[in-house]
Amino acid sequence: MIALTLAEVAAAVGGTLADGADPAALVTGTVEYDSRLVRPGGLFVAFAGERVDGHDFAVRAVDAGAVAVLAARPVGVPAVLVPDVLDALGKLARTVVGRATGTSVVALTGSAGKTSTKDLIAQLLRHRGETVFTPGSLNNEIGHPMTALKVEPSTRHLVLEMGARHKGDIEYLTAITPPVIGLVLNVGTAHVGEFGSKEAIAEAKGELVESLPADGVAILNADDPLVRAMSARTKARVVLFGEAGDAAVRAQDVRLDSTGRPSFTLTTPAGSAPVQLRLYGEHHVSNALAAAAVAMELGLSVDDTAAALGEAGALSRWRMEVVDRADGVTVVNDAYNANPDSMRAALRALVSMGGRGPGRRRTWAVLGEMRELGEESFAEHDAIGRLVVRLDITKLVAVGGRDAACMELGARNEGSWGEESVLVSDADAAVELLRSQLQPGDVVLVKASRSVGLEKVAEALLSDGTQLTDGAAL
Repeated sequence: MIALTLAEVAAAVGGTLADGADPAALVTGTVEYDSRLVRPGGLFVAFAGERVDGHDFAVRAVDAGAVAVLAARPVGVPAVLVPDVLDALGKLARTVVGRATGTSVVALTGSAGKTSTKDLIAQLLRHRGETVFTPGSLNNEIGHPMTALKVEPSTRHLVLEMGARHKGDIEYLTAITPPVIGLVLNVGTAHVGEFGSKEAIAEAKGELVESLPADGVAILNADDPLVRAMSARTKARVVLFGEAGDAAVRAQDVRLDSTGRPSFTLTTPAGSAPVQLRLYGEHHVSNALAAAAVAMELGLSVDDTAAALGEAGALSRWRMEVVDRADGVTVVNDAYNANPDSMRAALRALVSMGGRGPGRRRTWAVLGEMRELGEESFAEHDAIGRLVVRLDITKLVAVGGRDAACMELGARNEGSWGEESVLVSDADAAVELLRSQLQPGDVVLVKASRSVGLEKVAEALLSDGTQLTDGAAL
């Protein structure tokens, strides 16, 4: 964090110093809400959760070297007291980012692909200087300011993934870290149960481009009509990416190799260059174009952007991690999260990895339930089951309750016969089935919403000892 005195921290958050807090004491370390991570010079944030109250760990944090505690009540050690700790955390992050005058803030949102694209952007921008970015998917009202507070005087880029479950969420996050570049990837059906419609999701996602200044840049997906329409909601300059003919940053000659990795020609007003991705699945072409558009706006050349895209891998766990077992079985772990759009992309990637023709590999889709789809849940699970059959995937293993049953029923109604599709109750049952039927050379995709816990299936399949193919993932 950019160093602040406790007096400056208190002024930033509207708090008061208590229990002997020295106004001149300098916070030079990191801001943490886990007392086990506190290091000398840091600041401990005491959240009161449902099961654990951070105030109970204030003494431990100070003993570990924290200069003070950001707290809602006296804790017997130096503290900055505030009425609302979460609100104060956001205010502190806003102050720190405001002092980072040499840092370009990039924000992105979308229904699918946010984390993969954010990771790509971070890897590209590292070629231009020190880059801080959202770890994993910590894109909410806690993870967002915690990431922003990692900014140092030497930080050149701050890349922030923004999630939304309600209207106003992204507006709140952009107020903490006002972006100069805003990227919207797509509008899908993730969280449609919360918002009610794709149009309502688009309204919420568009809060990002509305936050941009007149000298900022809105990077929008030309291939998504709801995203393209956001150009009317911003005063910033608009750059379109995609495969549409009018996109400034677009892909031509898209191809997949025998393992499902895409290549294409990156075409821009500044020139063209060939790109060969290490990531699996054609949908990553759109993610790569979005990342390229951001990188080139921040000074990377076309050739350097193409080369950096070819070097980039996956940085976040359980997002189509591709692992080869010693017996030749390939396990594709995409169990972090799922929505209809990402499910379809993952299934098409699975087909590519299995290959075509007489020598193709057997493919398994081990799919759990997709959450937060509201009234669309039955139709969306049914559609995924039908797609498995249309893509000629060898076997569907649907895991879970009612929604998983809808998925398996959709497969049978589409033409699945015999044991081509099966419904099992939980992860343990899926593991038992797979262990009894997998053969060398099979490719197994494991995917579900995070709360389903299907990562246990992938972990069990890999427990015999494996080797990551080359760090590449979807």
